[in-house]
Amino acid sequence: MALNPFFIQGTPSEQKLVQDLINEQLKIFGVEVAYIPRKIVREEKVIREITSSKFNDNFMIEAYVSTYDGYSGAGDILTKFGMSLRDEVTLVISRERFEDFISPFLESMDDAEIPLASRPREGDIIYFPLGKRLFEVKFVEHEQPFYQLGKLYVYELKCELYELEDDIGGWESLNTTVDEIDKTLETQGYINTLQLFPYAYGATATVGISSGYVRRVFLNNDGYDYTSTPTVSISTAPSGGINATAVAITSCKGGVCSINQILLTNPGSGYTTTPTITITGGGGAGAAATCEIVKNSYGVNQISIGSSGGYGYVNAPLISFAVPPSGYIARGRAVVSAGNTISQILISDAGTGYVGIPTVSIGLPTLPTGIGTFIFNEVVTGSISGTTARVKSWDKDTGALEVGIDNGEFIGGELIVGSKSSATYSLKKYIISNMSDKYEENDEIEAEADLIIDFSESNPFGNY
Repeated sequence: MALNPFFIQGTPSEQKLVQDLINEQLKIFGVEVAYIPRKIVREEKVIREITSSKFNDNFMIEAYVSTYDGYSGAGDILTKFGMSLRDEVTLVISRERFEDFISPFLESMDDAEIPLASRPREGDIIYFPLGKRLFEVKFVEHEQPFYQLGKLYVYELKCELYELEDDIGGWESLNTTVDEIDKTLETQGYINTLQLFPYAYGATATVGISSGYVRRVFLNNDGYDYTSTPTVSISTAPSGGINATAVAITSCKGGVCSINQILLTNPGSGYTTTPTITITGGGGAGAAATCEIVKNSYGVNQISIGSSGGYGYVNAPLISFAVPPSGYIARGRAVVSAGNTISQILISDAGTGYVGIPTVSIGLPTLPTGIGTFIFNEVVTGSISGTTARVKSWDKDTGALEVGIDNGEFIGGELIVGSKSSATYSLKKYIISNMSDKYEENDEIEAEADLIIDFSESNPFGNY
């Protein structure tokens, strides 16, 4: 039977009709996906290996899901490293729609970034909104159906579930500015935690005054051969008084310590005679001290840190007491805890001549105050190292900033600055990268396996 006389089998108008019909079918039965082209950042010229790339554009296009009865591929596989997803999907997109609405944008870019802009490329990413998943294009079939009326009309994209290796925040970065797409990998990939100083603020303290107190302690002999801090004991106050307490401040050289100073933690009250000071413990000997008491005047009593000891202290700040109407001003020394707060103020001189409760001022923290709020997916930069990273999450209350490192390694103490938010915080602690995968269960599997056979034991196959 002869061919249809109303079709010449290959005229431009016939081919245009078929293309229009296909486009209309894709718009009716298809699903809107986001096409995300891979842009090459760095390529090894010798072996032509792409060592760094980025995904920062997205183009919406309608696609027909050929695997309409579910994901194809090997599916979900339980391996010795945890659950492995091998889902695949086949999508069909219009050749005309791609060439008219996506190719012109890609062709305007640098050829080094997009070497092939006329068709979809293997390595590009498709965001599939129905499953809220990213799929990587593994193969582009461009000859199916095979030359109907002498022309090709669609691309068939064979895609696999996008699998993280060194990607997203390592060798590759995803920043399409569409939160729904970018946040699919928010908690996946090589995530580094930067512990920042969330804010720095000064400590406050209150004091009291008393009479019959120990004003200061004199170190008559610093002793020798101490291996740890000795205990300082001050004889008890008379009935109705408050016992004075003190601590020794040691200095060490070559593992051998001596007492450098004795400071009061509480000058006490009610003393009528000079108490005796006894120094014991610490493994050494020979230390001796005496003290001075004040009976008929008032000096600073025990100092209490306010509801908060401040935050952001690295070194001990200056402690200043109000000047008494007559007599000698009190002097003290702050103790900085491991948490960068003021935990205690020791008294080197309780002063004399106070007639009212004096004020005490504590110097400001040495770390700069952090400002601003980091934005998801923005690039942050270390002020000293120049290291860049992309923000995964930010907890302002705890100062924990999770990032994907783009290059380098941050240095403790440097400022971390956001490129968009201009948020600036000082880096306190840098936790080395850790691969985060919601299906990875390596540690759990290893722990369970060790309960059965543990090769770290001398006899992994028994109990002896």
